[in-house]
Amino acid sequence: MFKQEIGSYDEAVEYLLSIPRFTSKNSMEDTKAFLGRLGNPDDGMRIIHVAGTNGKGSVCAYLRYMLEEAGYAVCSFTSPHLVDVRERFLIRGEMVSKEKFLEAFLQVYERIPWDVLESDDVFNETGKLPEGFYHPTFFEYLFFMAMLLFREAKPDFCILETGLGGRLDATNSVAKKELAVITRISLDHMEYLGDTTVKIAGEKAGIIAQGAPVVYLDDAKDVSAVFDEKAKKVGAKACPVSKADYALLKFQNKNIDFSMRTRYYKDISVTVHTAALYQMENAALAVHALEELDQGRTITAEHIVKGLAKSFWPGRMEELLQDVFVDGAHNEDGVRAFLESVAADNWQGERILLFSAVKDKQFDKMLGEILKSRLFGKIFLVPIKTNRATKVEVLEDIVQEVLSKEYQVKEKKPEHGIYGDVKSAMKDLLAKKQEQQRIYVAGSLYLVGEVKANLGVLKDD
Repeated sequence: MFKQEIGSYDEAVEYLLSIPRFTSKNSMEDTKAFLGRLGNPDDGMRIIHVAGTNGKGSVCAYLRYMLEEAGYAVCSFTSPHLVDVRERFLIRGEMVSKEKFLEAFLQVYERIPWDVLESDDVFNETGKLPEGFYHPTFFEYLFFMAMLLFREAKPDFCILETGLGGRLDATNSVAKKELAVITRISLDHMEYLGDTTVKIAGEKAGIIAQGAPVVYLDDAKDVSAVFDEKAKKVGAKACPVSKADYALLKFQNKNIDFSMRTRYYKDISVTVHTAALYQMENAALAVHALEELDQGRTITAEHIVKGLAKSFWPGRMEELLQDVFVDGAHNEDGVRAFLESVAADNWQGERILLFSAVKDKQFDKMLGEILKSRLFGKIFLVPIKTNRATKVEVLEDIVQEVLSKEYQVKEKKPEHGIYGDVKSAMKDLLAKKQEQQRIYVAGSLYLVGEVKANLGVLKDD
């Protein structure tokens, strides 16, 4: 039988990780129906729904910190996690306990219609599950757990980040939303969402709902038109945010000072403690989203300034050790933003990059942008532990090709090489690191997660 006896946190996590082998994406109707089987835990929640290609997690974090500064209790569901799956569920800023995780897991598990599945013989012979048997995908399962955990926590606001797309994402099965936020749109997951930014925007626009204002990044006319049209169609207020709404004041010592033009707070100056210039855009989206949500009633300029100053989102130009930065850039647009921040950090020494990527990303274009930037004196490639990983030999071929095409014959080329695994890579790079060197890690969130996990191990060695 598929149904197993699961009695520990570790067994629950192991089961979740095994889900992809026997289930596929379910219809939105089925997802909504299963949410109903769980008792519609989203009923009564004040939900802020966030979609987009890049910046979703950062916007969720900024929203959470500012709301908490204003005295609100907040739960947030985000993805992916970097080291611990429980990172996806934050209740009042804290990860859920292993006991609560297991409790929510089992609540979902017991509502799966196991009685339809009399035996696993049919599946073993055909690879197909019988009609009428519903099993959540990995992401759907975690979303259902989040809804159960958050119902018990009774927050003032619940922030949900879409996993993929928006229209058909499990998080879009909730009955009602207070607000929708759509971040930067770029080419990613094209096999699922479409091969143009307009098509991708159409999928992201699926989170726009009647009566819930949508705050979106107004960066490209054709993309913005998609959001405006959908908002008009469903009766939602459209609230664009553009570069005209914020301006850099100073970028120094891994702090960004910038100003924002707002409706209720007029011009305010804020600071975010990060080396990522792209976070100005995400912070501006979050601030304007709160304006639409609160209309200046309970959230003050002071709450915004203090909330942003306290905010932190792991894996986005995060300094793990002195002059060791990890960034979750994992698509072409994300890499461009990463390179913009690196170029602006005024580092006078040598920069070293550790890079890897998954095979369903545009890793050739990502590497091309990195090499053309001429920001790194050394570039090292490393395999990552996922069946989606790109072989390092393929990445090395791209490096050789770009260097031969883009660099002049007598131009100094960056040193490049391959490590066998992340642990040995970080151990060697840290052992050889000199004072006038900075180490950067980018290309995949899987890589960032492995580096963070292994740095903890290396500190104990």
